[in-house]
Amino acid sequence: MLKNAKAGLAGRQTGEAKDISQAVLDSSRHIWLAGLGAFARAQAEGTKVFETLVKQGESLESKTRKAAADTAALARGAATAKVKEVQKGVGGTWDKLEQVFEHRVERALSKLGVYTQNDVERLAKRVDVLSEAVNELIKATGVRPGRRPAASTASSATGAMSSASGTAKKTVRTAKKTVRGGATKKGRRASLK
Repeated sequence: MLKNAKAGLAGRQTGEAKDISQAVLDSSRHIWLAGLGAFARAQAEGTKVFETLVKQGESLESKTRKAAADTAALARGAATAKVKEVQKGVGGTWDKLEQVFEHRVERALSKLGVYTQNDVERLAKRVDVLSEAVNELIKATGVRPGRRPAASTASSATGAMSSASGTAKKTVRTAKKTVRGGATKKGRRASLK
């Protein structure tokens, strides 16, 4: 009996093992068939899925480019505004600095007794006016500088000539002193006015 029981138990175990191995085989086969089905379906629908993914990618790319362009435009606008602000500040500061520099140089040259361009221009204008006045006197009286008027000249012309000649000589002397630097600072300023 014991042998029979052992044989029955072994038969049952063998049967159960066969059932389990059959179940594993059936399960493996089903998994294999499911894999083949999925592969066939993916192959059939793969192009559709691929095209759908490409469209989604293009949409995402255009949104990303637009966002990047907007951000770049905002940054460029802010940078441009900042540059303009800095240029205004620097330009105004540069002009002020230039004016201060010119003023200080002018003061230093004045203290040293060096004439500015404006001083020389004013002196040149005065010399031109003086030359014209002398030429007018020469034409009016017919007397050249350094010669005495003729005896036939009217006494009024002689008086005007001597008065104008004295004034002209005095102005020429002052101008010569000014050009040589012989006059004082006050004298130079007065002679240039």
